[in-house]
Amino acid sequence: MTTPFPFTAVVGQDDLRLALLLNAVSPAVGGVLVRGEKGTAKSTAVRALSALMPTLDVVSGCRFSCDPGSPDPGCPDGPHEPGAFETRAARMVELPVGASEDRLVGALDIERALSEGVKAFEPGLLADAHRGILYVDEVNLLHDHLVDLLLDAAAMGASYVEREGVSVRHAARFLLVGTMNPEEGELRPQLLDRFGLTVEVAASREPDQRVEVVRRRLAYDDDPTRFAARWAEEEAAVRARIVAARELLPSVRLGDGALRQIAATCAAFEVDGMRADIVMARTATALAAWAGRTDVLAEDVRQAALLALPHRRRRNPFDAPGLDEDKLDETLEEFGGSDDDDPDPDPGPDGPGGGGGQPEPDDGPQGGDDTAARPEAGEDGQPQPSGAGEQSAARASEPFRTKVLSVPGIGEGAVGRRSRARTEHGRTTGARRPRGALTKLHLAATVQAAAPHQRARGRSGPGLVVRRDDLRQATREGREGNLVLFVVDASGSMAARQRMSAVKGAVLSLLLDAYQRRDKVGLVTFRGTAADVALPPTSSVDAAAARLETLPTGGRTPLAAGLLRAHDVLRVERLRDPARRPLVVLVTDGRATGGPEPVALAGRAARLFAADGVASVVVDCESGPVRLGLAGQLAGELGGTAVTLDELRADSIAGLVKDVQRRAA
Repeated sequence: MTTPFPFTAVVGQDDLRLALLLNAVSPAVGGVLVRGEKGTAKSTAVRALSALMPTLDVVSGCRFSCDPGSPDPGCPDGPHEPGAFETRAARMVELPVGASEDRLVGALDIERALSEGVKAFEPGLLADAHRGILYVDEVNLLHDHLVDLLLDAAAMGASYVEREGVSVRHAARFLLVGTMNPEEGELRPQLLDRFGLTVEVAASREPDQRVEVVRRRLAYDDDPTRFAARWAEEEAAVRARIVAARELLPSVRLGDGALRQIAATCAAFEVDGMRADIVMARTATALAAWAGRTDVLAEDVRQAALLALPHRRRRNPFDAPGLDEDKLDETLEEFGGSDDDDPDPDPGPDGPGGGGGQPEPDDGPQGGDDTAARPEAGEDGQPQPSGAGEQSAARASEPFRTKVLSVPGIGEGAVGRRSRARTEHGRTTGARRPRGALTKLHLAATVQAAAPHQRARGRSGPGLVVRRDDLRQATREGREGNLVLFVVDASGSMAARQRMSAVKGAVLSLLLDAYQRRDKVGLVTFRGTAADVALPPTSSVDAAAARLETLPTGGRTPLAAGLLRAHDVLRVERLRDPARRPLVVLVTDGRATGGPEPVALAGRAARLFAADGVASVVVDCESGPVRLGLAGQLAGELGGTAVTLDELRADSIAGLVKDVQRRAA
């Protein structure tokens, strides 16, 4: 068995360690979500926590870790005889991002259930994690149907497995710990709220601390056992402190003053629902117990707010998590009159709890061409000012709800909410022989396949004689996520501030829609003489929004270059993820300037998409009393659909586009 890296040997990351320890003291806090850039010891710290968890008494032979003091009356391995138990370490169970539903919740032997009526159940990871830790690395990449199962188990403290009228239930109470890199996409709001605490981590910028990180890691890699032995005393001390805090926890008093501060803080920061108040109360109580006190102080409430509220204040995926600490201090002072003279209390064993830090902001792309572009005529035909070759970025207008744009046909891509697809979940449309393990039984088709062979198989009783060849897998139709590739014209013809603000608002609205529909997104921009991949395909729509915000404008319109660069991006992405179908959203007024025969060259580039069968939408940004209709012509070359900015709105009376099906019509 691999020796884990010692928890007390983790350098820095005070907030992360404190949040994990508070959950070890009081699992009712509700778990931890660790957000941060790669290589910041997120997984290392979580895996190290399991070695500090107190041991458990479990019923001997129970696969579901029942407590011998109060065994689960509905345990599939029960009823349990009193007295027989064993003591073991708390488990840390890892849920892989690509796990199947059966691996998570367990599986029934359908063949025995049909033929013998026996509930032969093989427990899954939720059963293994009962009374322990369930760890999900890259939790933001977890499939939606697994997220739904986790939400149900976390809310009810139990897991239910139901297949064709056969059901099994078992207890599933666990400490949920997830890690994620925000660059790879955000979590669904429902799952985000299920995590009691959240911590932002970043690598230290202090050379001495970075040197110590490398020194300890190299020493651990050379001899893990010897390295762990060096920290055994510190590990034992923290383990003993956790046990002492757990014993003290029931005696901690949460007074009316602290409760008023908690309620006032949640109201001041406008968090949704009441879960934040409850989590803050439990966290403040755990902080007091961890500090060896029986009274909750204002400093406990303050630290609880910093851990429990940031992720609950987000209203959309583009909001950065965090709290205004000045506002927090004012609220605490107004409601409760904090007498704390120390503005930075020490609630943890190793110093202040504010060591997480914030990731450094992304400066965004600098545009495609460093050379000054020539002035270009504006919408009114007059030359633009000499500074029009490079203009400062315009702010996006307010986002709005957009029309649903989808890819025609039926795909087989990742589960999402945009286009029709054959999926493991959804409406049953037929049956087939299973390929590999049976996951969704089509009962009628299975009975129909087995019925003609009953006499030959010597059926004598009421049970149906079912064999493996009779089983039929249900084929289902649901929704998939797509690759939405935005190709944005940032040239001088689009550079009028009011107009570019509307364009950015439209793209921002489509990005919000892509977030809700679980798409990957990419961003290609073109201006001057070239096109740039401002953002390679990613699940992080907030990264795309950041690139969009800093997008410069000006110069000529190399439309062909933008289309060719987008075509190249799709070619590479098709090799990486062939099942995910693309949708190209071209945002332009349709003009093409610069170079020999720019219009003809753009037309030839557009026909490449039509030849490949790529679904596309052209968002026509042309404005003014005289319109040339170039975007509509370009949409025809692409084999796609043209839609104006007004028609893109879901509530637009003039909106005629619901999905991308003109080519199929």
